[in-house]
Amino acid sequence: MEPKKKLINSVDSCVDEALCGLVRASGGLSLLRGHRVVLRADLDNLKGKVALLSGGGSGHEPAHGGYLGAGMLSAAVAGGVFASPPPASILAAILCLHHAGASGVLLIVKNYTGDRLNFGLAAEQARNHGVLVDMVIVAEDCAFDQPSKAGRRGLCGTIFIHKLAGALAEEGCPLDQIVSKVTEVLKGIGTLGVSLSPCSVPGCLPSFDLPPGDMELGLGEGGWKDGGEREKVASADELVKTMIDHITNPDSQSHLPLKSGDSVVVCVNNLGALSCLEMAVVTGAAIICLENRGVVVARVMSGSFMTSLEMAGVSLTLMRADQETLRLFDAKTSAPAWPNLSSVCVSGRSYITDPQAVSPRPHADTHSEGPLSPVMRKALERVCSTLLEKQEELNSLDRAAGDGDCGNTHAQAAKAIREWLQDHVVPDCPGQLLSVLAGLVQEKMGGSSGALYSLFLTAAAARVTEGQNIAAAWARALCVSSSGAESTRNLTAMAGRASYIAAERVTLPDPGAMAVAAILRAVLESLEGQK
Repeated sequence: MEPKKKLINSVDSCVDEALCGLVRASGGLSLLRGHRVVLRADLDNLKGKVALLSGGGSGHEPAHGGYLGAGMLSAAVAGGVFASPPPASILAAILCLHHAGASGVLLIVKNYTGDRLNFGLAAEQARNHGVLVDMVIVAEDCAFDQPSKAGRRGLCGTIFIHKLAGALAEEGCPLDQIVSKVTEVLKGIGTLGVSLSPCSVPGCLPSFDLPPGDMELGLGEGGWKDGGEREKVASADELVKTMIDHITNPDSQSHLPLKSGDSVVVCVNNLGALSCLEMAVVTGAAIICLENRGVVVARVMSGSFMTSLEMAGVSLTLMRADQETLRLFDAKTSAPAWPNLSSVCVSGRSYITDPQAVSPRPHADTHSEGPLSPVMRKALERVCSTLLEKQEELNSLDRAAGDGDCGNTHAQAAKAIREWLQDHVVPDCPGQLLSVLAGLVQEKMGGSSGALYSLFLTAAAARVTEGQNIAAAWARALCVSSSGAESTRNLTAMAGRASYIAAERVTLPDPGAMAVAAILRAVLESLEGQK
């Protein structure tokens, strides 16, 4: 097995180049020469105020360099990937902040042995230089029922401390009061992470093996499993419930006490490789799960805040929040990685807007049944069964030239028609039925296919009457569509996703054309079977 490909220039230089890229892209940041230290570019604004310093191993971006700015961190120290930064760089950062005129320096440190040792050593050295320094240890991990001697780990809840301490420092709060306030807040923060796949340090193999269908609950920040529980992958709702149950389980020594009526801030953190769509699903599930317990969700932040390289996974952080905590949380910051959040309480907000009233389209239940009604009902049922049977076949054809969802789109239409058939009368007039179907596919099918079918059915509805020889017309249509579908092998796409692919690579028939032929064949077979 070879190390996973990564878009870097070299393993040795990737951390330094990443820091340079971060700083070059932001006008509010600078690098401390000779060290992996990111500083606020406006250090003069720290005079008389407490400066905040945090850091840790690289690979967790945007932590911690993305949280520098007025109202958050003053500096961040980076180590190698998943490695604690050296004391010399930490000390250099402290002294830089001190010489900028800071009244004191607060170190915000995650509870990992290397971080505690190196930041602690640098703090002692800084005190020997006459610097007023204090340190807050973040240890909010809820994974273990009985934490080891090393204690609970520091995870994504660390950025809540960055934010609250940063707001207090910006207001001119003295160092001892900041330490006292955030230490109290820390008692009300809990985090749990879950992974669907491992990550890999540049140049190395994956950090652990995770069989398909398994997930790792309670993994550590650096992407290793270190004692987490392995379970089968569940749905988003089930996973979120499991995570919140674990975080708040009173039988665990590391649980977060949470009761009905409590107000919380929620952070749904992407560990690196989940899609935005998945993140939105998990976020909605977290809000609903907490509200079902009677918990008031005051604020929600969802996105990539403390990652583990390309790990596919998510962590949930809950923070109990009173009005003072929310005031500090809502305070403005210029940190580039902090999201632009609303200060409106999430729970209790009306979030549905009713559409403007429109003229209802005619429905089949406004028409009476007749001799053709059972014939057309059976034909529709045959079409639906055919499209559902061919779902994967159509998807496979579409993957060659499109996005691989042609079968899904047609299956969606089939399910919508089946649902409609359960509750509606099929009209005796084919034109009226086609009009109803045009509205259904327009509303339920989606994509280009939905629009094209709706256009076709709408046009056909105005031209089809009861007296036509439907079977004969359909037989002619099937003959034309079948030969036409096969001929699409040699056509050059002029629109749609296939138009972006070289013609010589598109050698299979068009899936949409094959679907049309299948629909017409299903209708004809149904009609002939009822003679």
